[in-house]
Amino acid sequence: MLDKPSKIFLVDDDPFCRQLMEHSIRGLGFQNIHTFDNGASCLDALIEEPDIIFLDQMMGSVSGTDALKAIKRFNPDIYVVLVSGQQQVQVAVDSLKFGAFDYVVKDEQLTGRLATVLAKVEQVQELLASRQKVKPRFLSLFSL
Repeated sequence: MLDKPSKIFLVDDDPFCRQLMEHSIRGLGFQNIHTFDNGASCLDALIEEPDIIFLDQMMGSVSGTDALKAIKRFNPDIYVVLVSGQQQVQVAVDSLKFGAFDYVVKDEQLTGRLATVLAKVEQVQELLASRQKVKPRFLSLFSL
């Protein structure tokens, strides 16, 4: 299996959940994974230019929503996925409104949802890359 090039940050204050997500994502071929147990340390590491951040909603001093806003101010192109143990529709709606790529609930389906979200990110990245390769053609008024 080829290593996938994306740099991924996992941010969760629950060590079990963080390790479960890391193991699951490594199993999908991603090796460049950095883990954080709080939002502040993740924000301090943004200079390392992650491509994707899985961000726990409920953490100590910095909530997932606050970290999301800060990440998007730093670089709006980072794919941020909020991960939460609660199925609160308003939190999901707010996270998407603030620029999250997706919202994933921590339950027995978590590892499957991580795979689905990562596949969606890859599809979007491929689509954006293919659009950048196409050069626009301008119609010249002088070439008849």
